[in-house]
Amino acid sequence: MRDFFKHTFATVLGLLIFFGLGTGGLILMLISATRDTEPQVKDKSVLVFDMSVRITDTNPSSGTGDLIQKAVSGQDNDETIALRTVLNAIDAATKDKRIVAIYLDACGETAGKVGGFATLKEVRQALERFKAAGKKIIAYNVDWDEPTYYLGSVADTIVVNPMGMMEMNGLRSETMFLAGAFEKYGIGVQVIRVGKYKSAVEPFVLKQMSSENRAQVQRLLEDIWGEFRVSVGKSRKLSPQQVQAIADNQGLLQPEQARKSRLVDKVAYFDEVVSDLKQLTGNDKNDKYFRQIRLSTYAKVADKSVLQKRQSQNKIAVVYAEGEIVSGEGNIKEVGGDRLARQLRRIRLDDDIKAVVLRVNSPGGSATASDVIQREVRLTRKQKPVVVSMGDVAASGGYWISTYANRIFAEPNTITGSIGVFGLLMNVQKLANDNGITWDVVKTGKYADSQTISRPKTAQELAIYQGSVNRIYYQFVGKVAESRQLPQNKVQEIAQGRVWSGLAAKKIGLVDNIGGIDSAINYAAKIAKLGNDWELEQYPNSRSLEERLLKNLLSNTNIASKNANKTFQFDPLTRTYERLREDLSILGTMNDPLDIYARLPFNLRID
Repeated sequence: MRDFFKHTFATVLGLLIFFGLGTGGLILMLISATRDTEPQVKDKSVLVFDMSVRITDTNPSSGTGDLIQKAVSGQDNDETIALRTVLNAIDAATKDKRIVAIYLDACGETAGKVGGFATLKEVRQALERFKAAGKKIIAYNVDWDEPTYYLGSVADTIVVNPMGMMEMNGLRSETMFLAGAFEKYGIGVQVIRVGKYKSAVEPFVLKQMSSENRAQVQRLLEDIWGEFRVSVGKSRKLSPQQVQAIADNQGLLQPEQARKSRLVDKVAYFDEVVSDLKQLTGNDKNDKYFRQIRLSTYAKVADKSVLQKRQSQNKIAVVYAEGEIVSGEGNIKEVGGDRLARQLRRIRLDDDIKAVVLRVNSPGGSATASDVIQREVRLTRKQKPVVVSMGDVAASGGYWISTYANRIFAEPNTITGSIGVFGLLMNVQKLANDNGITWDVVKTGKYADSQTISRPKTAQELAIYQGSVNRIYYQFVGKVAESRQLPQNKVQEIAQGRVWSGLAAKKIGLVDNIGGIDSAINYAAKIAKLGNDWELEQYPNSRSLEERLLKNLLSNTNIASKNANKTFQFDPLTRTYERLREDLSILGTMNDPLDIYARLPFNLRID
């Protein structure tokens, strides 16, 4: 027996040493692999901007748990880059004598999804600064659509492939309605809401848009399209009326039509574009490629130069609220009410942080979580300035958390407003009964089973829910009136759940300034009286070493998943299914304890 224990102990010890050394060696190798090194930027280089990389406000994830969840769920298939990383890289390249041009490569499969129009507006302005410095921008695509062309139109030379196409037919928003399917399968839906424009519930109870929803979406599209025509027209030396005429009379243009309409400068193949870029960079004719550096790689140089430029004890915190607002901690691409409130609380108590910029890119969600966040915004404002920067969308709950800031900035094509609330009460009585399932209940109070999904709500129960919705709606209106210093009746007129563009929101008093995140940061520094003595801290923080290690370990799985999905990228049936899946997935984020929500119309898409 003694020998047994001795040999067993020796074996276990040996295994521990083996695995310890093996794991240690693995970690050392991974640390070496992930150690940041200074990218080499050669003279006369072109900065390559891959427009298939999706631009988001924050880094793809902010914690190891998120990375594990992404790897397991396969949600990390889209390559992304943070907006400020893009802006910093372009601004650094503007001053960098080694960078002679930017190449906008719009040929990726997801190029049309690079970002919303408000995000693209900020990138476009950075590109305009680059161009104003006397540097060249070349843009190439096979099939140009409105989002990619909105960004690409700033280029000195726009190229379309001879076999390609130019889409210039205006914007549309198409909603998928599920009411007919719910009726067919016996799923009952009861709605409680305040605001005739609060159309988030319409896909579940109607088979087409209400007249009110149609009117607000039409106005929103006209505002965004109007800004598009002005910006594109200015870059291409066309009037807004000429751009509209092209959309109305041609819509889809053949390459030569696009050139004659002055929307593009050249019709050429990719190798011809490469030849032009090689001439620009002074490459030898025998070189296979032009001298280049990817924007994501160059960003490391840009980030370092920004850090060297600004080092101060005075901090401006940039806090990102991106995604659905949910109660609790929240998951990937969600704004957890408790999590964001806790972050704001820590910032409020940090004396080194002199001002806060809250970057909001959210369609809203849980009314309770929105109010939890708003409370911390109000408390923070009492101790230091809070400035809101609105991204592509900051509506409903997204506006709720914004309204008490010292100042609100939005782009002209930001989607905001939607001051209204709703509740969605589903039941499966008919579906269950049709399949032989029934329920019976024993209770000690009239309303003890009012939360059940086994039957529709009674008139009395609906009245109770409606009372809660009314109360929260009028709280929302009251908060907006107080924070924005507007009369209650004025807020009632512009509320009702109606969605507004940033441009329209400024006219009616819901936002203060038209501008992007840099404008908001500079304003925060100004009202905090910091002069030039400040530096930025971004929350959530960038990935730690352990997170980068984990991402490297799991990257092969993600790459395989990404390649598998590429085959079906443009299949219309798959695209429709994905939209349905996205719409239904929103139901999974509806975890408000009161079942009352302040959210934008479900997945308002603009194509």
